[in-house]
Amino acid sequence: MPTDIETLEERIAHLQRAMDDLSDTVARQDRDIDHLTRRLALLIEREAERSAEGSGGVILGDERPPHY
Repeated sequence: MPTDIETLEERIAHLQRAMDDLSDTVARQDRDIDHLTRRLALLIEREAERSAEGSGGVILGDERPPHY
């Protein structure tokens, strides 16, 4: 039969592992967010350049397409 101290040590070990797993997950998500933020900035910049050139684009709502 485990003692109170052994039970507490086991619980602490499980909590430590859970905390390490969560820490790894948060670190990975932080890297993913940084990567996605950079990609979004590039896409926004690319779209701004395309809009400035007047080429292409997305027709929104009730806008008439260029061939009208």
